[in-house]
Amino acid sequence: MTQSNTTNRRLVLAERPEGEPTESTLRLETVEVPEPQAGQMLLRTEYLSLDPYMRGRMSDAPSYAPPVGIDEVMVGGTVSQVVSSNLEGFASGDWALSFNGWQDYAVSEGKGVANLGRDPKHPSWALGVMGMPGFTAWAGLKQIGAPKPGETIVVGGATGPVGATVGQIGKILGCRVVGIAGGKVKCDYAVNSLGFDACIDYKADDFVDRLKAATPDGIDVYFENIGGQVLDAVLGQLNTNARVPVCGLISQYNATGLPEGPDRLNWLMGLILRKRITMRGFIIFEDFGHLYPEFAKEMNAWVEAGRIHYREEVIDGLERAPQAFVGLLNGEAFGKRVIRVGNSY
Repeated sequence: MTQSNTTNRRLVLAERPEGEPTESTLRLETVEVPEPQAGQMLLRTEYLSLDPYMRGRMSDAPSYAPPVGIDEVMVGGTVSQVVSSNLEGFASGDWALSFNGWQDYAVSEGKGVANLGRDPKHPSWALGVMGMPGFTAWAGLKQIGAPKPGETIVVGGATGPVGATVGQIGKILGCRVVGIAGGKVKCDYAVNSLGFDACIDYKADDFVDRLKAATPDGIDVYFENIGGQVLDAVLGQLNTNARVPVCGLISQYNATGLPEGPDRLNWLMGLILRKRITMRGFIIFEDFGHLYPEFAKEMNAWVEAGRIHYREEVIDGLERAPQAFVGLLNGEAFGKRVIRVGNSY
């Protein structure tokens, strides 16, 4: 079923998942296209971003943002086109960075919507390297990681949209960069295409030994995207005064309980104390939103100069979004995963 001018397809949260989302987690509905009123505009979704944080929004556990309600449209960043506008600053045909969620159409009063102009060169990149993932990498590394030339940076999820950008910024800043990814193909890409100094396959039986060999001088900055066994391996290599920006813990998002094994909290706290480690979580726009113009200027220059490379995985069809999202959580994505919803391409 393709996008039409007369109906609005939308994926709503049908039930809260226990563990991994299933086919019954989201429900595809068809409703009428909404009508914009005075001071509003109608947006047609062209691209939908898929991001790990969405799993947390399916749950009603305490978090930094409210959960999606049952029978509500699943949240998500989008790139859209303006169909009609009664709003100053937006005209029919403009492209916009918005937050329509998992649906074809949405009415907006313009709050939190950025006008991308009439003919953006790569409109979907506003959901990736030039958007939230790129900004997360830039701010998390520079503001929390604060790397110095010659230091060693290790980044989990090295070929994802955040990790790949972290590593490339690290090289621009004169650091040794070691990535962690799943499988030889991804690791080869991190080294040969992104310029990482090394990349370690966390699925390898000798992963811990390989990580130690790749970081002979220890780790000064660890950009955390994964958690689990990767974090366990990294902790032992952290140097005194190491910095750990905590961006995500994708290995834990489908967990239904605490991890098995001994309680190592006191050991971790002791490590943080002895080595004077800084470990800080952050929510990108809440903590660093004021820096977005600086990020956009610097990242655009790097992209235009070919210093930052970007890999995008485009999947056609809104109906394929649920399966693609589960694959993202399971490590199947290679680069930034977006859903091409519309027909304007």
